[in-house]
Formats: sequence, C-alpha cells, structure tokens
Amino acid sequence: MTTSSTDLKDLPLPQQLLHWARVRPDATALRQKEFGVWQTVSWAEYARQSRLFGLGLLQLGLAPGRSVALLGENCREWVYSELGIAMVGGVTAGVYPTSPAPEVEYLVALSEAPIIVCEDQEQLDKVISVRERLPHLRAIVVIDPRGLRRYDRTGLHNFVDVVAMGLAFESANAAAAAAASAGPKLDDIGLMVFTSGSTGRPKAAMMSWRGLGCAARGLNTVLGCNEKDSLVSYLPLCHVAEQMFSVHIPLATGAVVNFAESLRTVQEDLRELSPQIFFGVPRIWEKFHASIQTKLREAGGPRLWLYQNAMKSLDSISTKSRKQWTVLDRVRWAFWYVLILRALLNYVGLRSCRIAISSGAPIAPGILKFFRVLGVPIREAYGLTEASGATTMQPSDASPVGTVGLPYPGVELKLADDGEILIWGDVVFRGYYKNEEATRESIDVDGWLHSGDVGCWEDGPTGRELRIIDRKKDIMITAGGKNITPSEIENALRFSPYIKEAIVIADRRRFVSGLIQIDFENVSKWAEEQGLTYTNFRSLVELAPVRDLIQAEVDAVNAEMPQVQQVRKFHLLTKELDHDDGEVTATMKVRRKSISEKYAAVIEAIYV
Repeated sequence: MTTSSTDLKDLPLPQQLLHWARVRPDATALRQKEFGVWQTVSWAEYARQSRLFGLGLLQLGLAPGRSVALLGENCREWVYSELGIAMVGGVTAGVYPTSPAPEVEYLVALSEAPIIVCEDQEQLDKVISVRERLPHLRAIVVIDPRGLRRYDRTGLHNFVDVVAMGLAFESANAAAAAAASAGPKLDDIGLMVFTSGSTGRPKAAMMSWRGLGCAARGLNTVLGCNEKDSLVSYLPLCHVAEQMFSVHIPLATGAVVNFAESLRTVQEDLRELSPQIFFGVPRIWEKFHASIQTKLREAGGPRLWLYQNAMKSLDSISTKSRKQWTVLDRVRWAFWYVLILRALLNYVGLRSCRIAISSGAPIAPGILKFFRVLGVPIREAYGLTEASGATTMQPSDASPVGTVGLPYPGVELKLADDGEILIWGDVVFRGYYKNEEATRESIDVDGWLHSGDVGCWEDGPTGRELRIIDRKKDIMITAGGKNITPSEIENALRFSPYIKEAIVIADRRRFVSGLIQIDFENVSKWAEEQGLTYTNFRSLVELAPVRDLIQAEVDAVNAEMPQVQQVRKFHLLTKELDHDDGEVTATMKVRRKSISEKYAAVIEAIYV
C-alpha cells in the first residue's frame, strides 16, 4: 500500500509515524549499525519505542508545552526521543554534540528544559559540569550508560529505564496512556531550533508542526521521495535542514533512514548504502571533491591520466542539463563512465543517487560542474531556520548554475528595495522563545520574514529563479567604494583541495586580502610527497613550499575574478579555526566579528 505525502498533510509528525505503523508495520523504517552490521527497525517498533519513551518522560514530570533538550549524535534513540516528546505534547530542543560545556549551559538555560537526553558519558559530563547553574533541569536521561557505574545517580536515568517506565504506565492504565500520547495539533510548537549565532548569541526559534510539514511537502515536490527510497542521516539532527531529510520527509513519504556511524565515516557508509537521495552542505561536497583529487594523485599513472582526460573531454557538458545533451555528449559520457567515472561514483558512494542537494551556504560553481560531469547534478536549495529550513530548490538540473530555484507551493517570496529576501507563508516560524524584540525585528507587521540575505532574480527554464548574493551584513565596501561579495571569493578559494577555510577582508580597505586555513590532511599528504619535514599544523604552514602551493591556488582563483575582487595578500592561519575558541559556530560558520577581533594585529600587518 502506498500513501502520498498529500494524504498526510493534515497530520502532525507523530500522527504520521502512527499512520506508517498501521499501514506498513513490518516494513523497514530505520537502519543503524551495531558491531559493524546494519540492524533494521520496523515502523511498528519505531512508533512503539517513541510512544513508550514519551510516556516515560511524563513519569519524570514533563508537562505539555515544555521542552526537552537532546544532546548527541544522530541515532535511532534521537528520533525515538523527538517523536516521543512530541506524542506527549512536549517540544524538542536539539543541542549540537560538538558544543562545549558553556554553550550547552547557555542553550539548555535558554530553552528552560526540565529534562535533557544525553548520548553518552562524554555528553553527560558536559551537563554535570554546569548542572548547578541550570535551575530548570530536574532529570537527565542517558542513552548509552557505559562508564557511569560510579556516578551519582540522583536525577540520572538510563534511556531503557525511561522506556520501561512508559510501558509500566501503559500496562497499568491503557486508556490514560492513550489519551496522554495522542499527539499534538498542527499549530502546536514542535521544535525549538537554536540559530547558529554567527553574528551574536544563538536564539531559540519556535517551529510549528504546520510550518515544518509545509516545508517538507514543498521540498518533496522537487525530490519526489517515496517508500522505495533511502536517505542517510549524518549531519546534526539539531539543525533544521537535517531534520527535513532525516525525520520530516521520511515520515511524510515512508522512506528509509540510515544512520551513518559518524560524520567522519559518512563516505564509507555511503559506499555500503548507495542512497537514492543525498543531502550535503557545501563543506561535505568540497570534502568529497578533495578526497577524489587526493586519491587520484596518490594512484597516479593510468588512473590519473584517464581522469584528467575525462574531465577535459566532458567539460562542455558541465553546465548542461542531461536533456540538453546531444547524442555525441551521451556517447562520450558513457565511454568515460565505463573507464573511470563509475569507479569514482562507487568511491564516494553515489552511484545510485537520483537526486543530490546542497544547501546551508553558497557552493563554488566549480564543485557543481565537477559533480555534474561525474553524473551527480547537485540541486541547490535555499532556506533558513526561521523559514522551517526549506524555501526554494532548483526544479531540475537545467536551472542556471548558482541559482537556488523557485519557491515551493504555499511559500511567497519577494525582494525588498535593497534586495533583501522576504518570505511569507506557513513556513515562517512562530517567533524566538521569550524574545519579542528579536521576533519583531525578524517578522514585520504584515507577516513577512526578513531573511537577512540579499538576492536577485535570474531567468531559468521554468521561470525566474532566485540567486543568493550574500548575507546583507557581510557585503563589504572597499575604501574605493566598490561592493565586494566575500562569499563568492571564499567559495572559489575553498574549491582548492588544499584550502579548508578562507575569510576575505575588504571592508573599508584599499584592496582585498584574506585569512586562509589549509586543509591539513591534503596539504600534509602533498608535503610528504615532496619530501618535506614537519611536526604539527603550525610547522607545516610555516614551510615556504606550502606558502608557494597556496599562492598558486590563490593566483588561479584571481585569474577568474574581476580585478577588484582579486586577493592581493593573504595570511596562513597557524591553527585550525575552533568552535571551542569562539571562531566558528557549531555548524562551522565563521564568526567574522570574532575573527576580526582575534586576528586584528595580523590583519593590520597585511595593510602596512
């Protein structure tokens, strides 16, 4: 039996789960590895575990409308928790597993969560270290209790014990349990999503089930996801974009979700899973590209020769839709597919990928062209936390490279006089938790959400498509009065396999300069091939040949840029940018203000 997402449009997320548990109880809903073997979870078990965990939370004192914080990497217990919280009328507030203890304290305090679910001992230790400063926190639930034998168990509960509490409650009073876990209404708040905090302290955006459902259905009008498809969950589930691909779209369509072992092993997991739909932020696509470059350089010989000639032969199709390919294009691509491209697709695990998506930040055109030649045309999408994570997506691979497509059904979009993107519809969030001033700044009196992004319209094959120029606050003006879009330059630099991060400096300056962080893995391999000696990140960066290597990469980017946007000088960072040091957010977005303050002396020295 099949069910379209349209049939479920009037059901909040938990009720969608209960629907699949009724119509496809024994079908696979989730997969997760245990001791190296993929284990399956049926829809019936998914619903059962979620319901019992939610009922267990009620025994711990959770009241409807209150939030529960989740702190850990993606796993089946994460989604059991989220759906269980929702079934009993609670609100999930996800915290990044990479967050240091002070940030965990701030976010849990901001959400006023009385309960937090921690993945393991590592995450629990963060909470314990700040617990005395969290007056709202009454209970801690731990998914993996290994290593906790000597811990003070006051207010500390194992995940399985909370499920057992729910089962005991249900067994004792089935009618009361059914009433308590009936699920929320469409206009109830379902998620509390923390903003990245790239320009200030994070805020807690309140998302309704109606808005999240609208975003998922809109996104799926392009994806066409169905019960036969599988997706991979690996980016943090506390991010609204990963919520779409790991929770909301699968529950709207009945697709299977596979939990990668970790973000570090996602490429190996992809080789085993070969999903039909894959979502990645630009950094993931950049890593895949760099990994292929490094692998081929190490292989050398015939493989490298085949790759280089394939790229040269197929360059003419890098900006074409498949529908625009001539017969000769198809024959030429099929020839190179047999010789080299199939092996590369198997290497990254995307041979079966029907549709690939990039979102979260602008992506370098070179990356898009590269994967299009490989046979994986990446569709760019645009959204933000405050718009339920999904607003536009390229309708086909014929969309102009660099655009982000058209608004979904139910979403209205317009540009303000200064080019700022304004959004209206059910997808617009319900405001920041206990921060009316910030809410008023984001949503005007007519209900239009001010995104803070600047865009423009560009003609596409199916209508005008949106192109993102940059964050409104990030656009720079040089001392000579020229407008600079830093993201365009930074993306072009990050296309290099040797550059992991680039921060452009230009505002009120005589020329464009930059701070560059090398990709340690790739540069270290290059250095070893050259017979260079180094001991750590800093000593590698300080080698003159490494400086020359990066200079060559910068020169290559400059050759493609207008003179006003060329990077005339740069400084190589002697350490990796760190979340713990406040240099990047949990989503690895650069905190420009923090960087300009921390590296003020370095920046001034560039302009001496």
